[in-house]
Amino acid sequence: MLSNFFRINLPYGIAKNENDEWMAFNREYMPLGFNDMSLKQHVGTSYADKPIYTKYKGLSERFLLSISFDGEKGVRRDSEDKIEKVFFYNDGSNPTNASSKEEEHKLWTSYFEKLRLLSKIKRSL
Repeated sequence: MLSNFFRINLPYGIAKNENDEWMAFNREYMPLGFNDMSLKQHVGTSYADKPIYTKYKGLSERFLLSISFDGEKGVRRDSEDKIEKVFFYNDGSNPTNASSKEEEHKLWTSYFEKLRLLSKIKRSL
């Protein structure tokens, strides 16, 4: 069960569905804001009945690798070797797990830079 605002409402990553549309998901691999475990499905291959996926311009492989927590280590690929999930942090780079104020500042800065870059991506009409 997700226990705090960060893990429920801020993105852990983004996932692509079969239509090349993307959604942001929380730490439990559920759409942002979802906290009812009875609604849990497999992000990227489900939630198709909910209007949470969007097609975007500019989500190139290079861009997706740049916003993952550690390049290739921070992505998952499908059977065609295309990126289908991007993770913005892992347990070691989670800003809420920082062991010092300095580390916390560094991790939050890194995390919010990823969100800043994503915020500039335009929807594909």
